[in-house]
Amino acid sequence: MLFSTRFHEPIRRGEVTDTFRRWKRPQAKVGGRYRLHTGGVLEATSVEVVAPVSVTDADARQSGFASAQAVLEALEGFEGDLYRVQFRYLGDLPDERVALAADDDISGHDFEEITQRLGRMDGGGRGAWTRDVLHLIADQEGVRAADLAARLGRETVRFKADVRRLKALGLTESLEVGYRLSPRGRALLALGGRRDSVSGESRQAGESGESGEVGEPGQSGGGEG
Repeated sequence: MLFSTRFHEPIRRGEVTDTFRRWKRPQAKVGGRYRLHTGGVLEATSVEVVAPVSVTDADARQSGFASAQAVLEALEGFEGDLYRVQFRYLGDLPDERVALAADDDISGHDFEEITQRLGRMDGGGRGAWTRDVLHLIADQEGVRAADLAARLGRETVRFKADVRRLKALGLTESLEVGYRLSPRGRALLALGGRRDSVSGESRQAGESGESGEVGEPGQSGGGEG
């Protein structure tokens, strides 16, 4: 659940404690924690479907708008039920993903572990979607999620869920509009070709009876990530 930058300071000051969203299915849950991209964490305390006619001007001001009409106008063009999410600001809690995303020193062991996790994510019958999404974000930094989803033939909600899974591995970062690869994500893609090449050469050497140092996964590309 993302918020435009203009809401961040009012949220921190406790002036904005609600948000209204149109969703086909709920994208927040009670107890769920959501991070502002400028720093700070909030926790959802209530998630409920409401009728548009029930939104008052007072409710709107709690969500950072001047009137109920302004809230509803801001949501024009979005499909789904109208949800009211109430939340509390928890403060600027540390985000372990930030440190992970900034770590572009990927060892051979790290590479194998990440690759295995991506492989498990790919194993849901959709094929190797994780690399497709990473390459798409690399090529289309700052592009709206809806536009990226359309390029892959995915629903926007499901595409966002895919990206969140990659973000949990420290591979992507959210922008106010769209996404970008993190330093770790860029390093992974840069290493991917070299690791695959090394693996292929190693297999060929094994088949021809040759031996060598090419197949040492811990040394290939070391320190270049």
